[in-house]
Amino acid sequence: MKNVQISQELFVALLHYHLSGENEYEEIIEQGLEQKLDAMLRHELYAQYKTAPTEEQREQARQEAVQKGKLYGALGLVCGCGAVLLLI
Repeated sequence: MKNVQISQELFVALLHYHLSGENEYEEIIEQGLEQKLDAMLRHELYAQYKTAPTEEQREQARQEAVQKGKLYGALGLVCGCGAVLLLI
């Protein structure tokens, strides 16, 4: 299993929520976890795109990422030469 890093703000909010029972941190925790999950998904889609063994498979992976709305826009822009400009 891989390690996942979270922000100090999210970590402290999780501590307050679980150890002190302070419910006002629910929204911060939810937003932080959603942002982390989105970042992990963007990374996975980018890795699939970059490690595809053939140009055809790379294009297929890029198209899948575009359809999921992650590579184009949220993750980066793919220019005509195939380079990816990261916007993370």
